[in-house]
Amino acid sequence: MLTDLHVKNLALIDEADIAFSSGLNVLSGETGAGKSIILGALSLALGGKVSKESLRDADGEALIEAVFYVDKEEQKKALSDIGIEPDDEGTLILSRKIQKERSVARINGETQPAARLKEAGEILLDICGQNEHQSLRKKNAQLALLDGYAGAELAEKKKELSAAYERYIKVKKELSEADTDAAQRRRELDFLAHEVAEIEEARLTAGEDETLESDYRRLSHDKRIGEALGEAYRQTGEGDSAAECIGRAIRELQSVEEYDPAIVELRAMLSDAESIINDFNRELSDYQSRSEDNGARFSETEARLDLINSLKSKYGQTIGDILSECDRKKERIDRLNDYDSYLSGLKKEEDEAESALKTLSEEVSAMRQTAAAALCGEVKKSLEELNFLDVRFDMSFFRRDTYGADGYDEAEFMISVNPGSPMLPLRDVASGGELSRVMLAIKCALSDKDAIDTLIFDEIDAGISGRTAQSVSEKLSGLSREDQVICITHLPQIASMADHHFLIEKSVTGGETISSIHELKDEESVGELARMLGGAMITDAVLLNAREMKELAAKLKNTDR
Repeated sequence: MLTDLHVKNLALIDEADIAFSSGLNVLSGETGAGKSIILGALSLALGGKVSKESLRDADGEALIEAVFYVDKEEQKKALSDIGIEPDDEGTLILSRKIQKERSVARINGETQPAARLKEAGEILLDICGQNEHQSLRKKNAQLALLDGYAGAELAEKKKELSAAYERYIKVKKELSEADTDAAQRRRELDFLAHEVAEIEEARLTAGEDETLESDYRRLSHDKRIGEALGEAYRQTGEGDSAAECIGRAIRELQSVEEYDPAIVELRAMLSDAESIINDFNRELSDYQSRSEDNGARFSETEARLDLINSLKSKYGQTIGDILSECDRKKERIDRLNDYDSYLSGLKKEEDEAESALKTLSEEVSAMRQTAAAALCGEVKKSLEELNFLDVRFDMSFFRRDTYGADGYDEAEFMISVNPGSPMLPLRDVASGGELSRVMLAIKCALSDKDAIDTLIFDEIDAGISGRTAQSVSEKLSGLSREDQVICITHLPQIASMADHHFLIEKSVTGGETISSIHELKDEESVGELARMLGGAMITDAVLLNAREMKELAAKLKNTDR
């Protein structure tokens, strides 16, 4: 549930805080007061595209924070699947800071890509605006709504179907690539044999390149190493060296050690040092003798590394990659040598993959058609309640010529809104206002099928009035008993049913136009209803009408509950 929305320095809004609640939340106000800005701000908090022109102060920064309370296990799991976790109290804060040159998105204070905000938004709420209503004219959008209604069982079957489709496409592609003539196969065999021989002749061993690179680094600095070793030997083993100096020191100590036992211990320590230096000189001499042939070893190491690096440039980044590529080429050689059997196996695999895909597509289609009957029944009932007096609503299915990851179905809603009129595609019949009511009816049918518990309706009142407007208001109120509903409206019939009524108004302060929003108390809500009913001239009769409308709405809500 959306609990709070904070907006700062965005378009006409200097700073605003809106505390939403459960039930039906209605936003109303004069045309141009900034109702669309609220929806736009929420869209930005959910990862929407940023326009730098939206900044109120071009040199400042805009901030939008949307706070959600997440208590549904389905939502928690869906969020966890994309790496998002609410805090211990179930709070999730999506925020967007917008500056002139960049924007920063955060979830619970941690920086995230804007796309992650969008993913979270799709789990948390559903915005039904003019664009969403128009999407009902598209077959793929209608099929997606049906699949959402069908629920988890169909979703699992579609996963199987998608996997089967991927397997089918993979086999089909391999079969297409394998369809070569004899001359082309011979050329490929010759080339593969050359590549395999090139790799095998190198006699590579795992880790060899790392050892060679270490040797190469040492051997390439052989002259500097030799100079350092020679100087070390001269300092410790030749002429007036450290060893000679220590030997003389030992003899001096021996000449006086009989006079003081402590000198014996000192002489012993110096003898240990002499022994260590003598051992060092022997090891140093051995190392130098082993290094005499380093020139030849350097050339061999360099040539071997050049060969390995040449193979890496052709077959992989590591010796393991090269050897694996060699195995794959050998397998390809075996296939080409037994080509008829290989091709026959591929064709058999394609037939099996297509058969599995066909079976799963049929199962998915059957499940969809069963779900469509139930969905259309619910939508028809809701449409009748929304003042479609003689409506028929159904879904037609067509089979595509090709398979897809979602099967072979094409489907579209069919509707007739007048007695005696034939059923025609929804996209060809419904007006904008009718589309918005159909969308509302579908959302009512889907309300207990998905984890989304916040629905936002914008322009749900387009093209309606009178009894139809009253029907829509009652349907929204009923829907808000299951889900949080936020509705932007111009109609008093809808506003009167609000559990929480917010007024958006525009004013001029210090020569600047500013939009503000606040929740209305009961009598204030009556005044706003009167404005919506009577326009500029609010008489006592209009106020009485508004108060009566509010009272009747309260009775309706209490009766329904």
